[in-house]
Amino acid sequence: MSFDTPILFLVFNRPDVTKIVFEKIRKQKPKYLFIAADGPRILNNEDEENCLAVKEIFNEIDWDCELKTLYRIDNLGCKNAVSSAIDWFFDQVEEGIILEDDILPDDSFFPFCSKMLEHYRSDEKVMHISGFNVCGTWKEKKQSYHFSYFGGIWGWASWRRAWKHYDVNILDWNDKQLQNNILEKYFPKEMRVARKNLYDDLYNGKINTWDYQWTFARLIYNGMSVIPSKNLVINIGFNIDATHTSVMPEWILNHSFSMKMPMSIQRNVICDKKYDEIHLMKSSGIKNRNYLMLSVQKYFKNIYNEIRNS
Repeated sequence: MSFDTPILFLVFNRPDVTKIVFEKIRKQKPKYLFIAADGPRILNNEDEENCLAVKEIFNEIDWDCELKTLYRIDNLGCKNAVSSAIDWFFDQVEEGIILEDDILPDDSFFPFCSKMLEHYRSDEKVMHISGFNVCGTWKEKKQSYHFSYFGGIWGWASWRRAWKHYDVNILDWNDKQLQNNILEKYFPKEMRVARKNLYDDLYNGKINTWDYQWTFARLIYNGMSVIPSKNLVINIGFNIDATHTSVMPEWILNHSFSMKMPMSIQRNVICDKKYDEIHLMKSSGIKNRNYLMLSVQKYFKNIYNEIRNS
């Protein structure tokens, strides 16, 4: 039996982790599989070999599927390679799942995303489905999922209708009124300077990434994320070969769970504000909000340095 929800698999130069994640995908036997690979970096012999080894993994596709590939000859880098690959994906499908080469999902991640894509297909308030729960578990005894204004991209799903609002260059950030509205509505005052600096750097092209722009697009439109009550993914790519995740942050509980099926469906799309507060604190490395002001600047400074030097 095949899995009907389209899957986009984003890969580059790490055949070891790619092989592991691919085995999870193969287990699902997706009917529609899209593979996008960035090209090797200039004069990097290891990249040449590893990028070729990654592509050879897909010779092992042994089920009936419609396969489409986007294999870059040149290296576009994280920002442009990933964002353009997702553009390519949603140009061809109305909805689907996106997995990067180092994100290992639990088997239940796939039916979870498929069910949420179907249920909220026409609900403009919902723009993103995440497999990642920053708390590990959250009210799991009384619900299958909740809603957040945030939501990780370690295994996620969305719709063309939502992705059309994405702008990798966040040109709307030039609107000062919009800046103030986003910072005041979604971030505690202690975080606003750091978040403004981050978006300033994104706008000015100083950070080679794509994911903060996706959060920005959702915040403009008050877009909600579906968050599973149990974390459904782990990142197996924390090593020296990673582009942005060479060291696992202390706040990450890198452990996945299984989602109980069938799921319970939420009656209303309402943000869980307490979860969002914890999400912001944890993802900033904060254990107590009293230390937020002292720690958040240091956190974002480390992010800037790591991305700029990549």
